[in-house]
Amino acid sequence: MVLFYNLSIRFYVFAVRIASFFNPKAKQWVDGRKNLLSRIEEAVNGEENLVWFHSASLGEFEQGRPVIEKFKEEHPDSKIVLTFFSPSGYEVRKDYAGADFIFYLPPDFPSYAKKFVDLVNPKMAFFIKYEFWHHYLKELKKRDIPTYIFSTIFRPNQLFFKPWGGFYRRMLTAFTHLFVQNQESMDLLNGVGFKNVSIAGDTRFDRVYSIATASKTLPEVEEFSQGRLVLIAGSTWPKDEEAIIQYINTSKNNYKYIIAAHEVDENHIKSIVNAIEKPYVRFTSATKAEIDAAEVLVVDCIGILSSLYRYADVSYIGGGFGRGIHNTLEAACYGLPVIFGPNYHKFKEAKDLIENGASFSYEKYELLEELLDGFYHNENKRKVSGENSKNYVDQKRGASSLILSKIKA
Repeated sequence: MVLFYNLSIRFYVFAVRIASFFNPKAKQWVDGRKNLLSRIEEAVNGEENLVWFHSASLGEFEQGRPVIEKFKEEHPDSKIVLTFFSPSGYEVRKDYAGADFIFYLPPDFPSYAKKFVDLVNPKMAFFIKYEFWHHYLKELKKRDIPTYIFSTIFRPNQLFFKPWGGFYRRMLTAFTHLFVQNQESMDLLNGVGFKNVSIAGDTRFDRVYSIATASKTLPEVEEFSQGRLVLIAGSTWPKDEEAIIQYINTSKNNYKYIIAAHEVDENHIKSIVNAIEKPYVRFTSATKAEIDAAEVLVVDCIGILSSLYRYADVSYIGGGFGRGIHNTLEAACYGLPVIFGPNYHKFKEAKDLIENGASFSYEKYELLEELLDGFYHNENKRKVSGENSKNYVDQKRGASSLILSKIKA
């Protein structure tokens, strides 16, 4: 099995190198790892008291960020080494001030894993949600370095729980403690002999709360949203936009609308504004006169979505007609009703929000229209759904503190 694992890692690296000739993200993956171990050696330069956090990508980093920052706050003498597997994490957060060193993770070859752990020599290591790298975990275990994973979810169909999954189960023996999100994960691990498990919940709740409390004031949006109910459509894809724009163009309700698409390249933004039949304004070029006249605000930049939710009364989260919905919690923590498409079943928080009467899913446009009309005309329904959203987030906070309370630095 180790041979098969090693071959699969080498094949992956080879495939990414081939893809790098025509895929920009693959090129970033390859370029970011050139002379990587030499650069790590030069940067770390024998530093001591290092703590290693590893994240697959940006989403996992944001999930782990509350733990990183709280750990740093409680242990100011420690220095944080943060690694990413994916360019979508590293390239966005390579200047993150909460870590002392930020690198790509070298591929999981035996020699690379040994050299990396030699250079960093962490006093402890944290893996965020997923990422099970055999050789890295083997090196950490061999050196008795306390190693943790948190905010993770295990499912019955994973290889860890198959009769032939012994190789993968052995990876889990490297963890000093596993902090999981739910009872099912704990039961699965207990069922294959792991007792060093705690249900700590999901650190994303701590993250979205901290984002909301630190959200930026956006004067243009504040002026735009005055005096009317605001419907925000965040992280949308074309299928989402088709439905939202149909509602904008045909509804007699007096909403104001904010559209913050997932992709903000010029061609996509033009396709949105060309379909809108009501007065609109683009965020980056808005004048006061245009804001006063507009009924639709089209956000043509990134980085402000979490602050936009504070100005809304009803939220629509995109992605539900594709691979899966985007972050519902960012809207929920502001006390908003949340609507999304049908592909939400992989997301526990979305299912919980529906069960709590805070979120609503639709597949046919007629149901979306009914939901939006209902929230516009029924203030009590809007208020109760919003309160359910906020209460759900508030009740789930605290995972970061619970995790660190069980760790001895």
